[in-house]
Amino acid sequence: MLGLLIALGLTPQAPAQQQADEAIVNVPVPGPAPIDKRVFGVLPNYRTAEGSQPFQRITAKEKFTIATKDSFDYPVFGTTAFFAGLSQLQGSDNDTYGQGLKGFAHRYGINYADQVIGNYFPEAIIPALFHSDPRYFRKGEGSIKGRVGYAVSRIFICKSDNGNNMFNVNEFIGNSAAAVAASAYHPHQRTLGDMTTQWGTFVYTDMAGQVMKEFWPDIKRKLIKNKH
Repeated sequence: MLGLLIALGLTPQAPAQQQADEAIVNVPVPGPAPIDKRVFGVLPNYRTAEGSQPFQRITAKEKFTIATKDSFDYPVFGTTAFFAGLSQLQGSDNDTYGQGLKGFAHRYGINYADQVIGNYFPEAIIPALFHSDPRYFRKGEGSIKGRVGYAVSRIFICKSDNGNNMFNVNEFIGNSAAAVAASAYHPHQRTLGDMTTQWGTFVYTDMAGQVMKEFWPDIKRKLIKNKH
């Protein structure tokens, strides 16, 4: 019987040896630090991924989940109020929205609607239709100039659902569709020039956001180090 157990590799181990083997098996494997949900505590950061990690495809449902989190994360309501108030202080579009509480409410609603459609079209609707990935994949290493250039270039390049590089339809088609949709509730901004300006605003916002997302982990580590 003992010979049969030895042949099958089923001989009982000593308790000490068995515990040592289990300890080795259960040692956690180091992995990348989790991506912060918010850059500087306010900028939603749900569509950032580490480019150094193996590519993992996301489903259409997950793309809509990303857009939903980016649109309804609670700091968004505060930043919307800030920009609506700034617009009112500057007196922009007074002829359309006026001043006072009513004017602020109009500006708040317009700004928030811009953010929502500016998220759903390039992050969910177009990626689902064109089988593209809406995430920003951080480079995370190299010179500052090289990383800034990489972040800006991702406006033109995205990944497909297969992990291959492709033209960034999310930014160009997605934000174009968002700009056209925005003209429905911008009664005084419905010309081609107005929609082009709106599209440029969406793209520029995404570009600036990607640069911040690229360097935020480094900035955070520096802040924590200085604090300690």
